Amino acid sequence: MSSNTTPSSTAQGPIDIAAIRAAARDLEKGAVPSGYQGNREEIIEMLNAALATELVCVLRYKRHYYTATGLANESIKAEFLEHAQDEEEHAGRIAERIVQLNGEPDFNPSTLVQRSHAEYDECGDIKGMIRANLIAERVAIESYRQMIERIGDTDPTTKHLLIDIMAAEEEHADDMKDLLD
Repeated sequence: MSSNTTPSSTAQGPIDIAAIRAAARDLEKGAVPSGYQGNREEIIEMLNAALATELVCVLRYKRHYYTATGLANESIKAEFLEHAQDEEEHAGRIAERIVQLNGEPDFNPSTLVQRSHAEYDECGDIKGMIRANLIAERVAIESYRQMIERIGDTDPTTKHLLIDIMAAEEEHADDMKDLLD
Protein backbone atom coordinates (compact mmCIF):
# COMPACT_ATOMS: atom_id res chain seq x y z
CA MET A 1 0.00 0.00 0.00
CA SER A 2 1.42 3.43 -0.87
CA SER A 3 1.98 6.01 1.85
CA ASN A 4 -0.87 8.13 0.42
CA THR A 5 -3.41 5.33 0.69
CA THR A 6 -5.19 4.38 3.90
CA PRO A 7 -7.34 1.30 4.41
CA SER A 8 -10.46 3.48 4.20
CA SER A 9 -9.68 5.27 0.95
CA THR A 10 -10.19 4.53 -2.72
CA ALA A 11 -9.06 6.06 -5.99
CA GLN A 12 -12.13 8.34 -5.73
CA GLY A 13 -11.43 9.49 -2.19
CA PRO A 14 -11.95 8.25 1.31
CA ILE A 15 -14.89 6.05 2.18
CA ASP A 16 -17.30 7.86 4.52
CA ILE A 17 -17.39 5.29 7.31
CA ALA A 18 -19.57 7.50 9.53
CA ALA A 19 -22.23 7.75 6.79
CA ILE A 20 -22.06 4.00 6.13
CA ARG A 21 -22.51 3.27 9.84
CA ALA A 22 -25.40 5.74 10.15
CA ALA A 23 -27.19 4.28 7.11
CA ALA A 24 -26.67 0.75 8.44
CA ARG A 25 -28.68 1.68 11.54
CA ASP A 26 -31.83 1.98 9.38
CA LEU A 27 -32.91 -1.59 10.10
CA GLU A 28 -36.21 -1.30 8.22
CA LYS A 29 -34.34 -1.91 4.97
CA GLY A 30 -33.08 -5.31 6.10
CA ALA A 31 -30.31 -6.58 3.83
CA VAL A 32 -30.75 -3.74 1.31
CA PRO A 33 -27.88 -1.27 1.86
CA SER A 34 -28.29 2.50 1.56
CA GLY A 35 -26.17 2.52 -1.61
CA TYR A 36 -28.38 -0.02 -3.39
CA GLN A 37 -29.01 1.28 -6.91
CA GLY A 38 -31.33 -1.34 -8.36
CA ASN A 39 -35.01 -0.79 -9.02
CA ARG A 40 -36.16 -3.08 -6.22
CA GLU A 41 -39.78 -3.37 -7.37
CA GLU A 42 -38.80 -4.21 -10.95
CA ILE A 43 -36.14 -6.69 -9.83
CA ILE A 44 -38.55 -8.38 -7.41
CA GLU A 45 -41.10 -8.65 -10.23
CA MET A 46 -38.48 -10.23 -12.53
CA LEU A 47 -37.39 -12.58 -9.76
CA ASN A 48 -40.97 -13.65 -9.10
CA ALA A 49 -41.34 -14.47 -12.81
CA ALA A 50 -38.09 -16.46 -12.57
CA LEU A 51 -39.43 -18.20 -9.45
CA ALA A 52 -42.60 -19.17 -11.32
CA THR A 53 -40.49 -20.43 -14.23
CA GLU A 54 -38.35 -22.59 -11.95
CA LEU A 55 -41.41 -24.02 -10.19
CA VAL A 56 -43.10 -24.90 -13.49
CA CYS A 57 -39.84 -26.55 -14.58
CA VAL A 58 -39.79 -28.59 -11.35
CA LEU A 59 -43.33 -29.79 -12.05
CA ARG A 60 -42.63 -30.56 -15.71
CA TYR A 61 -39.44 -32.51 -14.96
CA LYS A 62 -41.16 -34.44 -12.15
CA ARG A 63 -44.11 -35.30 -14.38
CA HIS A 64 -41.71 -36.55 -17.03
CA TYR A 65 -39.75 -38.50 -14.42
CA TYR A 66 -42.86 -40.28 -13.16
CA THR A 67 -44.51 -40.88 -16.53
CA ALA A 68 -41.51 -41.97 -18.61
CA THR A 69 -41.65 -45.75 -18.93
CA GLY A 70 -39.42 -48.57 -20.08
CA LEU A 71 -36.12 -49.96 -18.92
CA ALA A 72 -34.31 -48.24 -21.76
CA ASN A 73 -35.39 -44.89 -20.31
CA GLU A 74 -34.11 -45.34 -16.74
CA SER A 75 -31.05 -43.11 -17.32
CA ILE A 76 -33.26 -40.43 -18.91
CA LYS A 77 -35.65 -40.62 -15.96
CA ALA A 78 -32.69 -40.15 -13.60
CA GLU A 79 -31.68 -37.05 -15.58
CA PHE A 80 -35.24 -35.66 -15.31
CA LEU A 81 -35.22 -36.19 -11.53
CA GLU A 82 -31.80 -34.58 -11.13
CA HIS A 83 -32.93 -31.55 -13.13
CA ALA A 84 -36.14 -31.28 -11.09
CA GLN A 85 -34.05 -31.16 -7.92
CA ASP A 86 -31.72 -28.53 -9.43
CA GLU A 87 -34.68 -26.39 -10.49
CA GLU A 88 -36.14 -26.64 -6.98
CA GLU A 89 -32.83 -25.45 -5.55
CA HIS A 90 -32.83 -22.52 -8.00
CA ALA A 91 -36.36 -21.62 -6.88
CA GLY A 92 -35.22 -21.58 -3.27
CA ARG A 93 -32.28 -19.32 -4.02
CA ILE A 94 -34.51 -16.93 -5.97
CA ALA A 95 -37.11 -16.84 -3.18
CA GLU A 96 -34.36 -16.07 -0.66
CA ARG A 97 -33.15 -13.17 -2.78
CA ILE A 98 -36.67 -11.77 -3.09
CA VAL A 99 -36.94 -11.76 0.70
CA GLN A 100 -33.49 -10.11 1.02
CA LEU A 101 -34.82 -7.33 -1.22
CA ASN A 102 -37.78 -6.91 1.17
CA GLY A 103 -40.17 -8.53 -1.28
CA GLU A 104 -42.50 -11.49 -1.03
CA PRO A 105 -41.90 -14.62 -3.12
CA ASP A 106 -45.04 -15.49 -5.08
CA PHE A 107 -45.76 -19.20 -4.78
CA ASN A 108 -49.44 -18.83 -5.70
CA PRO A 109 -50.29 -22.00 -7.66
CA SER A 110 -53.35 -20.46 -9.33
CA THR A 111 -51.18 -18.01 -11.34
CA LEU A 112 -47.98 -20.03 -11.62
CA VAL A 113 -48.26 -21.04 -15.29
CA GLN A 114 -49.29 -17.53 -16.40
CA ARG A 115 -46.29 -15.96 -14.66
CA SER A 116 -43.80 -18.57 -15.88
CA HIS A 117 -41.66 -17.95 -18.93
CA ALA A 118 -41.47 -21.69 -19.63
CA GLU A 119 -44.47 -23.85 -20.42
CA TYR A 120 -45.75 -26.93 -18.67
CA ASP A 121 -45.82 -30.08 -20.80
CA GLU A 122 -47.94 -33.22 -20.72
CA CYS A 123 -46.20 -35.07 -23.53
CA GLY A 124 -46.39 -38.85 -23.28
CA ASP A 125 -43.44 -39.98 -25.38
CA ILE A 126 -39.82 -39.75 -24.27
CA LYS A 127 -38.58 -37.78 -27.32
CA GLY A 128 -41.36 -35.24 -26.83
CA MET A 129 -40.46 -34.91 -23.15
CA ILE A 130 -36.81 -34.31 -23.93
CA ARG A 131 -37.72 -31.80 -26.64
CA ALA A 132 -40.10 -29.92 -24.28
CA ASN A 133 -37.40 -29.77 -21.60
CA LEU A 134 -34.79 -28.52 -24.07
CA ILE A 135 -37.15 -25.79 -25.26
CA ALA A 136 -37.94 -24.79 -21.67
CA GLU A 137 -34.24 -24.64 -20.78
CA ARG A 138 -33.58 -22.43 -23.80
CA VAL A 139 -36.45 -20.14 -22.73
CA ALA A 140 -35.02 -19.94 -19.20
CA ILE A 141 -31.51 -19.18 -20.48
CA GLU A 142 -32.71 -16.32 -22.66
CA SER A 143 -34.96 -14.98 -19.89
CA TYR A 144 -32.04 -14.95 -17.45
CA ARG A 145 -29.78 -13.34 -20.04
CA GLN A 146 -32.27 -10.52 -20.53
CA MET A 147 -32.76 -10.07 -16.77
CA ILE A 148 -28.99 -9.91 -16.25
CA GLU A 149 -28.69 -7.33 -19.01
CA ARG A 150 -31.54 -5.26 -17.58
CA ILE A 151 -30.13 -5.32 -14.03
CA GLY A 152 -26.65 -4.43 -15.23
CA ASP A 153 -24.42 -3.31 -12.39
CA THR A 154 -27.24 -1.86 -10.26
CA ASP A 155 -27.62 -5.04 -8.17
CA PRO A 156 -24.45 -7.15 -8.27
CA THR A 157 -25.79 -9.79 -5.86
CA THR A 158 -28.88 -10.54 -7.96
CA LYS A 159 -26.83 -10.35 -11.16
CA HIS A 160 -24.37 -12.96 -9.87
CA LEU A 161 -27.20 -15.18 -8.64
CA LEU A 162 -28.83 -15.12 -12.08
CA ILE A 163 -25.51 -15.73 -13.86
CA ASP A 164 -24.94 -18.79 -11.67
CA ILE A 165 -28.44 -20.16 -12.29
CA MET A 166 -28.17 -19.43 -16.03
CA ALA A 167 -24.94 -21.48 -16.18
CA ALA A 168 -26.78 -24.43 -14.62
CA GLU A 169 -29.62 -24.02 -17.13
CA GLU A 170 -27.07 -24.10 -19.95
CA GLU A 171 -25.78 -27.41 -18.58
CA HIS A 172 -29.36 -28.72 -18.46
CA ALA A 173 -29.94 -27.67 -22.07
CA ASP A 174 -26.73 -29.40 -23.08
CA ASP A 175 -27.87 -32.57 -21.27
CA MET A 176 -31.24 -32.49 -23.04
CA LYS A 177 -29.59 -31.88 -26.43
CA ASP A 178 -27.31 -34.89 -25.83
CA LEU A 179 -30.34 -37.05 -24.97
CA LEU A 180 -32.17 -35.85 -28.06
CA ASP A 181 -29.26 -36.82 -30.30
